[in-house]
Amino acid sequence: MDVRITTLSENTANYGFLGEWGLSILVEADGVQVLMDTGLNLSAAYNAQVMRLDLSTIDRIVLSHGHADHTGGLCEVLRLTGAVEIIAHPDIWVDKFTRRSEGNERKISIPFSQKELEDLGARFNLTREPIRITGNIMTTGEIPMITDYEEIDSHLFIREGDEFKPDPLADDLALVIDTEFGLVVILGCAHRGMVNTLRHAQTLTGRERVYAVIGGTHLIGASEERLERTIADLREMDIQRLGVSHCTGFPASARLAQEFADTFFLNNAGSRMALP
Repeated sequence: MDVRITTLSENTANYGFLGEWGLSILVEADGVQVLMDTGLNLSAAYNAQVMRLDLSTIDRIVLSHGHADHTGGLCEVLRLTGAVEIIAHPDIWVDKFTRRSEGNERKISIPFSQKELEDLGARFNLTREPIRITGNIMTTGEIPMITDYEEIDSHLFIREGDEFKPDPLADDLALVIDTEFGLVVILGCAHRGMVNTLRHAQTLTGRERVYAVIGGTHLIGASEERLERTIADLREMDIQRLGVSHCTGFPASARLAQEFADTFFLNNAGSRMALP
């Protein structure tokens, strides 16, 4: 199976493309086109037009979680796709905030109502379970927290009434493509841990080999211990392509580039690749 991956939105951009904090990745494989996330605002739709990509041919949109930097481009994208099924976890509609101190909260939820998006053609398929899009492509559903070193950021909260509570990010999910050369895993932010996500993908598919990991790894601000143990687990999986984006952060990206050499690449807006 050939897998083609096009990054439509990311913090940094190749020449001629628009960079914007967030992520959006188009996957073409197994006879379908799946868009993972839509970026923060207009960059995904704009860059698709620069690339002369016809988004009206997309079969599904998958939302990795309910933060604005992954969903804020939905309206612009839907104007190009028309009616399309959107696969996500029901918690994407929970009120989400970043909160560094009491009284210093910033809302980071989806910036649209469900009705606004449905009026543009969105058909939401909300579930906590994995969804099989084709025989070889599936979402992870909820990702178990199994490692003892990966944790969710302490500054992320949900609001229930007047009360702020830590956000478990149960809506965090990934996209998995099962190929004859190994698993290809597309990450949104990996808030529940990159290694947790990869282990869950292995469990769901019964496949041990992870060929490629592409997307946001949420290693920005990671402790030295977490980074060391992540590197050790990635080495154990013998990953052949490691393309990081968005929430990886420059220090972690530099360290991964040093550790994984030719396996590593920066996955920027405007990047296109074919696997294997």
